[in-house]
Amino acid sequence: MDGKSSRTTTPLLPDAAAKHGRERPSEPWKGELVKSIVYAGLDAIITSFSLISSISAGRLSSVDVLVLGFANLVADGISMGFGDYVSSNTERDVAVKERLVTEWEVTNRRRCQEQALLDRYRDLGMNIDDATTVVNIFAKYEDIMVDEKMVQNGILSPDDGEKPWKKGLITFGAFLVFGSAPILAFIILIPFTCNDTHKFIGACILSALALAALGAAKAKIAGQKYALSVSGTLFNGALAGFAAYVIGWVLRDVAGLEN
Repeated sequence: MDGKSSRTTTPLLPDAAAKHGRERPSEPWKGELVKSIVYAGLDAIITSFSLISSISAGRLSSVDVLVLGFANLVADGISMGFGDYVSSNTERDVAVKERLVTEWEVTNRRRCQEQALLDRYRDLGMNIDDATTVVNIFAKYEDIMVDEKMVQNGILSPDDGEKPWKKGLITFGAFLVFGSAPILAFIILIPFTCNDTHKFIGACILSALALAALGAAKAKIAGQKYALSVSGTLFNGALAGFAAYVIGWVLRDVAGLEN
């Protein structure tokens, strides 16, 4: 012995991603409230901008835009918020009932449930020995087995996710805040111009900026490319606004509302 330590250090294995020259994909945003804000905001901007486009094509005044715009915004916001609450509450009720059924199945038909899990794991690629070992472990813990069966049926636990009333309130608030963007141009430009066309152009610009911001947020949530998400969101808003403008212009002529 030369007096030096005879210990040898085992070299660290390279990370699988680094070994293949691939970077770790970016994680999407998590949380149901963030998704409610973004998707309610997108719907609000497009709905509000489409309404303004149809009103502007009909050559109605800025007062008409503000009155009809805010009235429609509040009514749609209440409808969307309540709809989100009802939908989330219904999903929660279904999950509660499904868990009761699953608990009964696990308690009274344990062998059938164990066999179903065994078949599932084998379908996923486990060999029979490993699948049997996993099922036997789960069989010792009834609550875990119930949770696994719930996941297998594609149903979340009733305790997962945000409270229905909170999701409904967030959806309502997001709809009001973001849906106000197209209408705000008519208020901001009051000291600077009386031309309704200029105000409509301002509404187009504010709507485009808001849509771009939420398109970027949508890309962050879904892990998409920012350019693709923003361009798609802008195209959606432009298409909806153009369709509303054309319909308003046609109906103005049909109704004989020309100046």
